Amino acid sequence: MSAFAEITLVRHGETEWSASGKHTGRTDIPLTPAGEEAARRVGERLQGLSFQAVWSSPSQRAFRTCALAGFGAAGLKKPDLAEWDYGAYEGLTTKQILAERPGWQLFRDGCPDGEMAQDAGARADRIVSELRSVNGNVLVFSSAHFLRVLAARWVGLPPQGGALFVLDTASISVLGYEHDPGEPVVRRWNQR
Repeated sequence: MSAFAEITLVRHGETEWSASGKHTGRTDIPLTPAGEEAARRVGERLQGLSFQAVWSSPSQRAFRTCALAGFGAAGLKKPDLAEWDYGAYEGLTTKQILAERPGWQLFRDGCPDGEMAQDAGARADRIVSELRSVNGNVLVFSSAHFLRVLAARWVGLPPQGGALFVLDTASISVLGYEHDPGEPVVRRWNQR
């Protein structure tokens, strides 16, 4: 355990679209039965930990994961925790996008009619600022691409640095500090 506050990040459980690789930004689809079971197991893995605050993306997949993990009563929905807005690429797989736009990379190129990395980064910066003002551990439920940007911004990388982190469904990651609050680090990543 760290002497400093830790930020525990949880990616939501599996949805039909996450299982098939479709970009799911603002489309609000439910967890699959497997996703619900994985969310319950997240709760088991977090048992015994205490949190000063519990925040969730407003999406049903994130908030349902929060609830099934046992934190729904404490969960506060924060719009800034919403997944990346994929715009015209909503519901498409990377393979489908690449067929029409060879060489496309989300973190470099963003999405037409949606967000660029700096847009998601601006939201992540607001969340980081709020996280650093909480006196204690915080539990955060959201989606993969946004949490990747959040981790990048936590450690001072540009939003595009989120491309360096990968997250599986129902994974747990922990952000924190090394020697003092001036040294933000990734303490654990993508634990399943």
